[in-house]
Amino acid sequence: MKIGFIGLGAMGKPMALNLLQAGHAVTVCDINRDAVAGLVASGAAAADNPGELAAVAEIIIMMLPNGAIVEATVQGAAGILSKARPGLYIVDMSSVAPECTKKMAALARAQGVHYMDAPVSGGVTGAASGTLTIMAGGEAAVVEACRPVLEILGKKIYYAGQAGAGDAVKVVNNFLLAANMAAAAEGFVLGVKLGLDPAILFDIVSASSGNSYALTAKMTKFVFPGNFVPGFAVDLQHKDIELALAAAREAAVELRLAPVVQEFYQAAQTAGWGREDIAAIIKPLEEQARVKVRVKNE
Repeated sequence: MKIGFIGLGAMGKPMALNLLQAGHAVTVCDINRDAVAGLVASGAAAADNPGELAAVAEIIIMMLPNGAIVEATVQGAAGILSKARPGLYIVDMSSVAPECTKKMAALARAQGVHYMDAPVSGGVTGAASGTLTIMAGGEAAVVEACRPVLEILGKKIYYAGQAGAGDAVKVVNNFLLAANMAAAAEGFVLGVKLGLDPAILFDIVSASSGNSYALTAKMTKFVFPGNFVPGFAVDLQHKDIELALAAAREAAVELRLAPVVQEFYQAAQTAGWGREDIAAIIKPLEEQARVKVRVKNE
């Protein structure tokens, strides 16, 4: 299949490589020319802009930083829809607001172009290994038509509903991740301040009702060794909390916890740790409490 891929960042690059390795003809597009050159060296073709990509692809996948960039990529002067042919499939795997997807899907539909949202969970590790969890939204027939390609990128593909439903699931999921990470960080700083060995605390809590993905995935691999190379960056998680707050305003739902959780990520950004893994939100708490939640390697 002729696949176009737009967005060769930390997530997009390994995803595009997986498609190449699966034997597909992949054409890539990104403002980062070095990233494009790297994929070309691995066997991909290159397009100068999304419109040029649309002229040669059967399916286009986007993995972009935010909704504004997605909208410009789809409907800009040299965007996908400027040269899209009827029957083209667009799969947006970015994390954007549900309303953004609904708007883009309507524009695509008017030109006979199929559009679906397919945000992911699993981070850079999942992107590289092709084991992402994919949350699909759009017409069921469109999702099924794209499933063979999605199965190269992820191991669990869930159909959430019509256009924007995948994005809605991702908004909820990432808000829960943000809250769980904040709770784990604050709890372990308290535990160490109370004189507990963080390794012993981890062993007990991870086998008890206080366990969470944030605890098991982030404490031993990031916090304990003091390694905050992302992973999933603080800046991206902060953006996702903003998406949750925006969706709540749109739906007239009051979120009481989200603004408090957001403060943890804002503190890390203010301290200059926005590009580090979300586990870095523990560092301002450590500074305030004058403790370090670290475990020495034996």
